[in-house]
Amino acid sequence: MSEPAPTRDRLRGLHWGQRGTTGASIPAALGFEGVSQRYGAVQALDGVDLTVNPGELVCLLGPSGCGKTTLLRIAAGIEVPTAGRVLLDGREVSGRTLFLPPERRGIGLMFQDYALFPHLSILENVTFGLRDLPARDATAIAMRALARVGLEKYAADYPHMLSGGEQQRVALARSIAPRPGVLLMDEPFSNLDRRMRDAIREETVAILRETGATTVIVTHDPEEAMRTADRVVLMREGRVVQAGSAEEIYRRPADLFTARFFCDFNEIEGVRRGGRIETPIGHFPAGALPEGGAAVVCVRPQGVRLRPPGMCLPGRLLSRRFLGEVDLVSVAVQGLDRPLQARVRGALPARLGEEVGVDIERDEVLVFPV
Repeated sequence: MSEPAPTRDRLRGLHWGQRGTTGASIPAALGFEGVSQRYGAVQALDGVDLTVNPGELVCLLGPSGCGKTTLLRIAAGIEVPTAGRVLLDGREVSGRTLFLPPERRGIGLMFQDYALFPHLSILENVTFGLRDLPARDATAIAMRALARVGLEKYAADYPHMLSGGEQQRVALARSIAPRPGVLLMDEPFSNLDRRMRDAIREETVAILRETGATTVIVTHDPEEAMRTADRVVLMREGRVVQAGSAEEIYRRPADLFTARFFCDFNEIEGVRRGGRIETPIGHFPAGALPEGGAAVVCVRPQGVRLRPPGMCLPGRLLSRRFLGEVDLVSVAVQGLDRPLQARVRGALPARLGEEVGVDIERDEVLVFPV
């Protein structure tokens, strides 16, 4: 009998198999054309157009209820869309006249709660998707998948005997064992604590790269999407708001909603006058905003620089919270209803309650119309 699940990961650390030993898949292109889904009066998806290229790792990102999991379920064949088509390598698998059942799509799906069968052993769970193979071959493939996630020693155990992190790895092994051309993962790391989540996510991505499978991961965590994906697809109210690399979306967000999703900004209201946005903390480029138009100037906390008193814009240091690598500091500035939040590395130029100089890094500023 193996040691109790609650302590096992902590006692021996997270053990994984040798990298480069995962079997390769033949990746497929996954496409959505005008996909909509309605549940009564609720429009869950509204004309989604999206192509995921072969071997690409895409994160569907967005708040709860934005439609990202619904899109995943439609791709897997669990749901039939109200309108639109789903394509695999350009071949329709779901549309007005054709619906290919899930088991014929060659798509792997990993659920948020892992969906392991409690009455089956770990080995039996992993071989479940290999039932078309001879038992000996299915067992060999399943054991290789378990070895890659570091759990081959627990093949005879049952899900309730494993920790949450180990159950996640079993679900991953079960997903990759059939070598699907497309792998769909619904919030695969959300049930793990932060320390374990970072370690498991890193190794999971390594395994996904080894398989080469086209992968779509659903998440509500922008940092997770940025650390994981080749391309991030941000959704809102059933539509795609913006798609691109993490850096593209972070640096050049399409709108204020997108900007806010990736950063907790200092937001300052302003008005365009004389070709510039006037605010209590300075003037900023107005872009295409019309003269007299209202705007919101968004300043990232890391873009607020603190200088010695008498330099730049005058402010008063109100509070400081130590966050490890940086200090989170609030600074009162005349004309602002709320203090500026700054992320500061190194020593502060003043004590709490004293005056400081406030400098704004222009590269960390975004301007949007109200």
